[in-house]
Amino acid sequence: MYGIIMGGGRVGLALANILIESGADITLIENDESLCNDVASELDALVIHGNGTNSKLLEETNIEDADYFIATTGNDEANLLSCILVRKFDVPNIIARVSNPDHEEAFKEVGIDKVISPEISAARELAQYVMNPNVSTLTTLGEGDAEIKEMTITNDKVVGKRFKDISPTKDFIIIATYQNGKFVIPQPDDVISRGEKISVVVKRGTFKKVSKKLEK
Repeated sequence: MYGIIMGGGRVGLALANILIESGADITLIENDESLCNDVASELDALVIHGNGTNSKLLEETNIEDADYFIATTGNDEANLLSCILVRKFDVPNIIARVSNPDHEEAFKEVGIDKVISPEISAARELAQYVMNPNVSTLTTLGEGDAEIKEMTITNDKVVGKRFKDISPTKDFIIIATYQNGKFVIPQPDDVISRGEKISVVVKRGTFKKVSKKLEK
C-alpha cells in the first residue's frame, strides 16, 4: 500500500509512524522547512518540503500510484484545497482532517471520502470518560452507527447469568471478555462474573440503556 500524507505536525507524524509500522510505503509533504527537517530525521519515509496544494508537487510524489491521500494539517482550507486537487488523480481513498466542525459539510459536498476531527473525537471521549469512568470506547463502526466499548460488569442482576441469556439483543452484543488479562471470545454457556471486563458492540443512541443493564 502506498499513501501520501500532507502535514508533518503531531497528527501527521503519528499517523505516518503507525502506517509505516503496518508495512505501508509513505510519502509525507510538509510546508514548514524547519518542521520538515525534523520529521525527515524521525521518519522512515520520503519527506518532501513543499505545499500539498500545488499540483506539480503532487505529481512529483507519484500520486497516480497512491492508494490513499490524507490531509492532516491544522488548516482546514489547505486540507480542502489539496483534497480537491487530488481528486483529479483518481486516488481511491481521500481523507481529510477538519478542525472546525462548521467546515465538515464543505468537505462532504466536494466528495471527500472521509472527514475526521481528532479534536472533536478527543473531546467526546473525554466527556464520556467523565460521565462513565469505567467505560472506554475502543472504536467506532460504520458512520458512527455503533461503537465497540470496553465495560466492567457490576450489575448483580446479570452476575451469574450465561452470556447467551443477555446477549445478543437489538441494542448490543458482547463480543469478548478478558480472563486473567487474556482476550477470550465468550461461549454461550459461559457464566458472567462480577468485575469481569468485556468488549461490547453498542448501537448508536442506546449506550445509557446498555450501561444500566450491565453496570450499576
